[in-house]
Amino acid sequence: MTRLGVNVDHVATIREARKTNEPDPVAAAILAELAGADGIVCHLREDRRHIKNRDLYLLKEVVKTHLNLEMAATEEMAKIAIKVAPDMATLVPEKRTEVTTEGGLDVVSNFEIIKDITEKLRASNIIVSYFIDAELEQVKASAKAGADYVELHTGPYANAPDSETELEEIEKISSMAIAASKLGLGVSAGHGLTYNNVREIALIEKIEELNIGHSIVSKAVLVGFEKAVRDMIDLIRP
Repeated sequence: MTRLGVNVDHVATIREARKTNEPDPVAAAILAELAGADGIVCHLREDRRHIKNRDLYLLKEVVKTHLNLEMAATEEMAKIAIKVAPDMATLVPEKRTEVTTEGGLDVVSNFEIIKDITEKLRASNIIVSYFIDAELEQVKASAKAGADYVELHTGPYANAPDSETELEEIEKISSMAIAASKLGLGVSAGHGLTYNNVREIALIEKIEELNIGHSIVSKAVLVGFEKAVRDMIDLIRP
């Protein structure tokens, strides 16, 4: 059964548009869990553009399922993660100018830094995942650096210009999920997944969890958070 991790970042994005105190991403997390979500995801960016430190600490207090903190591979973020102690930390690339994460973590080129951060997090009993492109060299480097999980970047699939490219991306994700599993890594996937394109990824056997945010928050604005989460769960658990 494919698990669903609900990313509440963009609830905070709406809040920050007016620099007020609503809507509350912590309240959204509670509703997501009530609707059946298996985990909550949030990204504490270095510029704090949406999720704030206070949100993270409150999420740690209220989340009853599984809290996954997305974070840059920096000493500052590692110290925060160790203090908060989420269930999982997902290392992601981060650029201040990007609207959303633009690609996977380059584990190959940043191996020593990532390995060092991973060791510190795992020493504090935090499960470590890397958000990577579906490339064999990145999968192998992830296993070597000490990751517990990899989250395969589904953006190229979501943005495929035609059905042929889409099928190629599905095959690439599927084969890398198998490769990661053979190396002893847990496998999740996410980025750009919507109600219209999620089924094909959910059917990939080795993928254990899908992490989805923007599409769920977008639908929740119109139909409510619990219904938006339930509708996604219905799609990924046929």
